[in-house]
Amino acid sequence: MSRVCELTGKKAMVGNNVSHAMNKTKRKFDANLIKKRFYIPEEDRWITLKISTSALKSINKKGISAMLKEAKEKGFYTK
Repeated sequence: MSRVCELTGKKAMVGNNVSHAMNKTKRKFDANLIKKRFYIPEEDRWITLKISTSALKSINKKGISAMLKEAKEKGFYTK
């Protein structure tokens, strides 16, 4: 499974390591992802998602049902 947030679609970015001598080498900035279980009361079941920590903050604010609905509309969550 790729390192992509299932709710927001966040994924790795590419950039440069820059030394003191201004030498540049390619590097990758991975998304800050965690694996988390959520209970969906409407469906009376548990789901496991790989989400970014910023998505977890949004879930705490909006609720898991609202975030799943938004992710389905944007095409990130297909289950």
